[in-house]
Order: sequence, then C-alpha cells, then structure tokens
Amino acid sequence: MNIKNDQNLKNTKVYLVGSGIACLASAVYLEKDAGIPGENIFILEKDSKPGGALDGAGDADRGFVVRGGRMHEKHYECYWELLSFIPSLENSDISVRDESFEFNERFVSNGQARLLKDGKKLDVSSYGLSFSQQTDLIKLTFVPEKSLGNKRIEDWFDHEFFETNFWYIWTTMFAFQKWSSLAEMRRYMKRFIHLVDGLYKLGGVMRTKYNQYDSVVRPLRRYLEKRKVNFELGKEVVNIDFDLSADEKKASVLYFKDGSEIFLNKGDYVFITNGSITESTDQGSWDTAAELKGIDESGSWKLWKKIAEQDSAFGNPSPFCDHIDLQKWYSFTATIKDSTFHDYMENFSGNVDGTGGLVTMTDSNWLMSIVIARQPHFPNQPENVKIFWGYGLYPDRKGNYIDKTMAECSGAELLEELYFHLKIQDLMEPITAAGKVNCIPVAMPFIDSLFMPRSPGDRPEVIPEGATNFAFLGQFAEAPKDCVFTVEYSVRTAQMAVYGHFNTGKKVHPMYDSIHNPKYLLAAISALSR
Repeated sequence: MNIKNDQNLKNTKVYLVGSGIACLASAVYLEKDAGIPGENIFILEKDSKPGGALDGAGDADRGFVVRGGRMHEKHYECYWELLSFIPSLENSDISVRDESFEFNERFVSNGQARLLKDGKKLDVSSYGLSFSQQTDLIKLTFVPEKSLGNKRIEDWFDHEFFETNFWYIWTTMFAFQKWSSLAEMRRYMKRFIHLVDGLYKLGGVMRTKYNQYDSVVRPLRRYLEKRKVNFELGKEVVNIDFDLSADEKKASVLYFKDGSEIFLNKGDYVFITNGSITESTDQGSWDTAAELKGIDESGSWKLWKKIAEQDSAFGNPSPFCDHIDLQKWYSFTATIKDSTFHDYMENFSGNVDGTGGLVTMTDSNWLMSIVIARQPHFPNQPENVKIFWGYGLYPDRKGNYIDKTMAECSGAELLEELYFHLKIQDLMEPITAAGKVNCIPVAMPFIDSLFMPRSPGDRPEVIPEGATNFAFLGQFAEAPKDCVFTVEYSVRTAQMAVYGHFNTGKKVHPMYDSIHNPKYLLAAISALSR
C-alpha cells in the first residue's frame, strides 16, 4: 500500500540521496510530472560531481578516465523516454535521445574481433553449446524465479559450459561471474532474448555520442538547474530516522556527516539510493597501482546498513557488499597521443572505432577485454589524442606476461600485458618510450555487487508496504523482472517512486516483452544451436 499525494505541493520538499541516474530521473519526474517546484527539490551528493556510475573525466595531459560504461539498447523504454525531452550537450534543438539514435545509425555495432586467442581472432559464429547446455539455457529462461532461490550460475550448468564461446561472450559483455546470481542471469535471458541472435557481434548494442557523463549527466544537470533544482555536492547523508508503526513507515530526520540535520515536515519526502557499484573506487597512475578500498571508505553502503537495522522491509545489504573478493574488478583507461594503436586495431579487427565494442583475450589470466569507442570520446579530447578502455574479471591472478596480479599492476604494466596478448609489444615500444602513452587503473570493490546471489526481500521494494514519504532508488531497489546493471533499471525505479507517491496521471512504462514474441524466441533458439 502507498498513499497517493493529493495535497497542495507548493510547500513540499523532496530530498534525493545520491546523484546517479535514478535520482536525476526522479528530479525530472518530480518537477515535470508531479508538479513539485524545482527549488523544493534537493539532490544530496557526497562527492564533488553528480552522475554516480555514469562518469568520465580528465584531459589529454593528465589522462582521461572512465570507470566503465553501461550498455544501451533501443528498447530501454523508460530511459529513452526520459532523454527524449532533455536537450543534448552541444545542440539544444536536439534531444539526447535523438542524438544517440542518430549516432547509432551511423556507427552500427558489428564486432568482428569479439574473442581472441594467441593474438588471433576466433570464429564465434557458433556459440559452441552442447545440446544439453542449450536445453539448460532455455529451461532457465522459463522456470519461475522464486524456484531458483539464491543459487549461483555454476549450480545450474556443467563445468564445460564455462569454456564455450557463449560464456566468454556473456561473462565479459555483462560482467557475470560463475558465482553470480542465477536469478539475475535468468532475468537477462528473458529481458534480452531479442539480442541473443546477434550477441556474438554485439548486434543491437547502442552507445552515446560521448562518454555517459558528458552525453547524459551534464545535459540532465543543465536541464534541472534551469528549473532551479538544487545540487548540494559534498553533502553526505550518514543516517535517516524512521517513525515505524504497525500501519505506517515514515522518514523523519536526515543526518549529515558535517553534523547538520534536516527534520522532514509534513508533506516532505526523501528518496534514497541504497548501495552503489562505484563506491570506494580508487585510481592508480602510470607508475602506481590502484588501491582496493571497502565499506569503511563508502557512504551509501554504511547508510543502507544503518537504515536496514531499523526495519526488515528496508532490505538486507549484506549479500551485496560483504564479499568484496567476489565482487571486485579493475578497469583502466589509456590515453595515447598517437594513432598507432588505434590504426593497428582497426586493421586487425576490421572495425572502425565505435563499431567493434568489446574485444576479449580468452587466454588472458585476467580475462582482459578492451573497448575502443568512437573518437573523440570526450568533448575536450584533441584530434591527435586517442583513448580506449579495458577491464579484467580476475584481478587476483598473475598475468601471462607480467609476473604480478592485475590488482598489483600500474597503468604501464597493464598495457604491457595487453600488448603481449595482441603481439604488438615491438610496435608500441617506441610510442611508450616517447612518453606519448598514459594509462590510469581503477579499483572498484563493489562493481559486481548487484549480481551477488540474493534472496527475496534483500532488495527492498521501491515503496515498501506502508511507506508514506520515502522510496528506495537504483540498482538495489526491487524492480520486478527488469535487469540490474542497466540505466533502464535505475530510471524505472525513479518512475515507480514518483508515480507511486504522487497523482501524476502517468504509469510506469511497461518493459519490452520480447520473450513472448515468437520471432525472437525462435531466433534465439536457432542461434544457441549454431
């Protein structure tokens, strides 16, 4: 049960804890659809810039950094609708949605070097699945989610499954691990069944024109600031008090790290981002490794733990944040004042930058992958500067060439390992010696936390039963059937929160239901049997 708000909203204040895409979307819907005055909406962010996991920063001299990038596809119904009325960064006459769709019409994903071994391209036209493995995948798609409990993926498939082309493509594209939640993999199979046929070449995958901070976050912030929405950066919420009774749950006080407090008046609301995949990240440098941090350095995880202690309806953060060794991976961004690497990869792969997507070294001990986005990937990126991004799923293993774990490696050592796998050490040595290369590693302790095996109730409902003035947002609130680790999921929770609490006359957009389309289902079955 939730209570639709029919009061005069001119004095209503809404506090948004966090500034990721879920909170930014909530602010848009609160002002546009619910009629909350922009000056009464407060985005409370502990960091110095908004955006959460949608990040991107740097320059040619210091080096550019993107910690990661969220996959897009055209059937993100909530996300693209949100961006359909947000003017793009560089042209106010074009929406972010239209800019992105036009960009993807020009640069179509068609990866021709998806998997490599010994520096050579593998034939991935077949997913390499046995009949029993194909059956297991189809069966997983149709069993009830509740029957899976907190099983891991490795509990469902045979050992050989994890050596197939399908698994290498799947694990590196979505960042699933063998020990990840089977229920989450099931959701992905159902949600993206229409992409299975072209998965081996990244068919249907979309990108933004620039990195997602510049292409999405900056336009959203500009839109909101024009409507007088308040961005309070460096403002960390450390606890929230709730008044709890048999029939109602009500947020009452926000406590801040600086010692200040906000008492919620009648009619005020707070929307809470509980948990974060990019909390406690650390950057290394060309000469130094990134440092692995944890809960002690986090904000949102400690906040959620304190909130969860007050009521079981507020979820259980422990499955998502107490197993860093199973959740972490490391990424890196290379900045090169030279085109040699990009020219080589274009000739080698057959892909112009921006059309290839992930390239995975299957014989890498780290299971290293790289992505070459369309250049420039930053608006302030000079024409003679190229960047690419990479990551590894097994950072505690020693490299095949570098006698260190990935976690122990500096940016220079990460690139040496990559060059070894691509067989281009001699080609790149002069470029490195000339000081034209930089590489910045990033340690992300919670990046795979949303895929950890979990039980019903571990993620709280967006609006818990009886909640009168608060909601949970983002990747660790429960949006039934949709897929975590997507921008669509976060925007969906924003719609659920705003449209659930306020009489807007709007409904949450239904998910694209490809699993019940015989065309896509038959194409997927055929693809799995190739």
